[in-house]
Amino acid sequence: VQLQASGGGLAQAGRSLRLSCAASGDTFTINRMGWYRQAPGKQREFVAGVAEDGSTSYRESLKGRFTISRDKAKNTVYLEMNSLKPEDTAVYYCKAEAAWYVDYWGKGTQVTVSS
Repeated sequence: VQLQASGGGLAQAGRSLRLSCAASGDTFTINRMGWYRQAPGKQREFVAGVAEDGSTSYRESLKGRFTISRDKAKNTVYLEMNSLKPEDTAVYYCKAEAAWYVDYWGKGTQVTVSS
């Protein structure tokens, strides 16, 4: 499985960005996809996830601002980020959890929010 993330960039506080993560390869093995982020000097943290059945989960502090969705036909997961804050600045990584407990990571896309 290969993951290609896109959609990052520079945004002003209060604006929105949408990230995309396209999966290719043995996508039939993927059970769950999600987004993580890592800010400078901090550990990578969970942002949001979507399961095969469409159920979603979010980092508690991001509920209401971030929305994850999945287009199974396109093997793509999206992260809609609204009301962005400077503390959302991070590298955002896409993750796919596949069969046999194998995890795949994308290369990450930089999101920078200016105040």
